[in-house]
Amino acid sequence: VQLQASGGGLVQAGGSLRLSCAASGRTGSSYVMGWFRQAPGKEREFVAGIAQHFRDTKYADSVKGRFTIARDNAKNTVYLQMNSLKPEDTAVYYCALDLSGRYISRGRYDYEYWGQGTLVTVSS
Repeated sequence: VQLQASGGGLVQAGGSLRLSCAASGRTGSSYVMGWFRQAPGKEREFVAGIAQHFRDTKYADSVKGRFTIARDNAKNTVYLQMNSLKPEDTAVYYCALDLSGRYISRGRYDYEYWGQGTLVTVSS
């Protein structure tokens, strides 16, 4: 399984960005996909996750109401729409895939596959 993330960049505070992550390989159909982020000097943290059934999503409190995760199963792609961005959202964002698909975990070690990361910089 390979994950290819894209869509990062530089944006002013209050702006928006959309990240994409395309999965390829033997993913099956019941996997969970998540987004994590890691700021300099900080631990990698859960941002959002989505299960096969689109209504099953989970968000970190810090992004709830501003970020929206969505997936297109036909394209094996997950998206993270980020609105009302803040400087504290600056980080490298990683997409991740959990083949078990049992539930949306906030724990990074429950995800077996990771994308290469894409940098999001929010200026004040």
